[in-house]
Formats: sequence, structure tokens, C-alpha cells
Amino acid sequence: MNSVIYLGGGCFWCTESVYKNIKGVVSIAPGYMGGINPNPTYEEVCEGYTNHAEVIKLEYDNKITLSQILSIFFSTHDPTSINRQGADVGTQYRSSIFCEKDERKIIIDFIKNLEDETTFTDKIVTEVNNITPFYVAEEYHHDYFTKNPQNAYCQAVINPKLKKLKSNFSDLIFE
Repeated sequence: MNSVIYLGGGCFWCTESVYKNIKGVVSIAPGYMGGINPNPTYEEVCEGYTNHAEVIKLEYDNKITLSQILSIFFSTHDPTSINRQGADVGTQYRSSIFCEKDERKIIIDFIKNLEDETTFTDKIVTEVNNITPFYVAEEYHHDYFTKNPQNAYCQAVINPKLKKLKSNFSDLIFE
């Protein structure tokens, strides 16, 4: 049986791109989670009216562990930034994880271990929440990097994340 976790590491274009070619990832869908309005639009989320985070719904099988997924997540975005990733600023870009209740302690312990190892100089501010309703993003957000690799944002923000991913997790990537 496959497992599902929802990851918010800034812009969902980035997070989707990071996990796209990882062994064990069955499917990815960008969307919105953690807010107050049902069926939010991208414009509503960007304006800050809904308190949703941009996340990906990540379905994975037993070829990858939760620990490996979390290692990738924490190494490909800044989990110490509150409500921002680089130039992307707003609550929709917060570092967040939405998971099943029984995974919550595992994830919190993982974060504590990262902090104890002094991997990060600042405190990790990633929210760890139980799953709330997930709203799939508009179609043009799906597979954005693959469809728009020459976009300036993709070149400046996503490509460096993919380079870091390949450097640190080459054993988990399929081409």
C-alpha cells in the first residue's frame, strides 16, 4: 500500500520538481492546504486571504522511506525561514508538512535530530500538522518546470535545487 505526505517548501513548482525523478515516488500533485477557504484559487492564496500553503501531495511506495523523503525536503529548501523561500514571501510559502497522525512524532523527532546535529544554524520553523483538506492547484501549475524550463524563475530558483539534489541524493534519482 502506498503512503501519502504533503510537503510545503516554498513555491510548489520547486517542490514538485525536486521529487519528480525520485525512485519510489508514485505521483505528485501541486495544491493548497492548511487554510480556511474551501476551493481556493491561486490568486486568493497569493493575496494571503486564505492562509493556505502551497504544497505537493506526494504519494510514495516502499522503494523510498519517510526518512529519505524528509532528508530531501530539508536539504532542498530553507526550513529556518518564516513565511518565505528566497524572494518568494508570504504565508503560502511557509515550510510545512501535513501528515497522518501516527507520522507526526516521527517527523518531529527527525526535525529535532536535525537541530541537534547543528545542520542548521537557525531554528527550524517547519510546521508539522495533521492532514487537512487538500485542493489541487490549477492545471497550469502541474509539471511547471518540465513545461517551462527556460522560464527565468525556473533557471534561477529550481535549477540550483536540482543541482543540489543530484549532488546529495544521486542514488535516489532515476533519469
